[in-house]
Amino acid sequence: MYCYVDESGNTGNNLFDTAQPVLYYGLLTSKTNLDVTAEPLLKALRARLGVDRLHANELGVARLSEIATDLGRFALKRDIRFSLYKVAKPDHAIITFFDQVFDAGLNEAVPWPHYWTPLRYILTFKVAHLFDEETAKAAWAARQETNPARAAEALQKICSKLLERIPSLPDTRSQELVSGALKWAAANPYEISYGSGNKDSALQISPNLVGFQQVLQYIAIQARKQSRTVRSIVVDRQTQFNKAQAELSDIYRRLRGHKQSMGPGMPEMDMTNMPDIPPRFSPGDESSGLELVDVVLWVAKRNEDGKPVSPELAQMFNAFAKRGSTDEVSLAGLDRRWRFLVDLPEPEGPMPDELAAKFEEWENDRKKAVSDC
Repeated sequence: MYCYVDESGNTGNNLFDTAQPVLYYGLLTSKTNLDVTAEPLLKALRARLGVDRLHANELGVARLSEIATDLGRFALKRDIRFSLYKVAKPDHAIITFFDQVFDAGLNEAVPWPHYWTPLRYILTFKVAHLFDEETAKAAWAARQETNPARAAEALQKICSKLLERIPSLPDTRSQELVSGALKWAAANPYEISYGSGNKDSALQISPNLVGFQQVLQYIAIQARKQSRTVRSIVVDRQTQFNKAQAELSDIYRRLRGHKQSMGPGMPEMDMTNMPDIPPRFSPGDESSGLELVDVVLWVAKRNEDGKPVSPELAQMFNAFAKRGSTDEVSLAGLDRRWRFLVDLPEPEGPMPDELAAKFEEWENDRKKAVSDC
């Protein structure tokens, strides 16, 4: 399997650019090397349009529509699959705050099940309710801070601001859990380690790297489903994040074959089919596969933004996307995935004594941690 990766909406670590609130990753997978098999077709299409390369943003809807049917037929004939992965950047600032501050392994006032079971997603939405844009910006700035003292001070200010808003939570138990965790974090900011150790580690929590994680994971999933070996991963070259992408890919490659439970009711981390080859970073004008994914991703982004596309481009996009997948990192995405939790029936009968004792132990530990603040 041959893979080609491009991105759109990149604003680096600026998560609050209103013109580009979403980062998109487009992934093309093919049974053949598109740098070889797609080149004859693309060469003919370039000649027809009188251009050196098919740059979607330059050609626009009208001119791309002239070649859309040819591209769609090629996708169907070769079983080329397009997948789209998104990161809602403002949401990412809040999600990363929760993941660090409410980590039960760091914050003694967070009970184990509220981080290592699906209860974490319910708590995530409670915490997200306390944020406005100003506080989210402050939380993200502090998350990137490389000076530990400044990061700790910033975290304390953010926790103080959020604590003022606790009465807006709709139930007493949520107020109790969230306020306790925030008080503990404010009292023990160095235990939370909220900032980044250096500029490289700041890149690792960027939306670009979070999106690239999705790409690598779904390459592995598609390889398993199609019983294919990943022969090549070609990524559009850009200087800011390629090094960090290569490092992340190396970490995932070393985890190949590893499976780990993330907790009761949580998705399993399955690295069984993780690609064992590093990505190759190539300029977009030196890879036919990247040239092709640029066109399809451009149409996908127009669809996501509610901008018009021609019938020809819509048909072309469906040819590429019909057997692909999509996923997103966002609060809305978490809501869709875990909303079923609110409809689960109440347990019948009393809780088993052993489990009840464990919950009582967790609650006593939480209360003690809060009282010690």
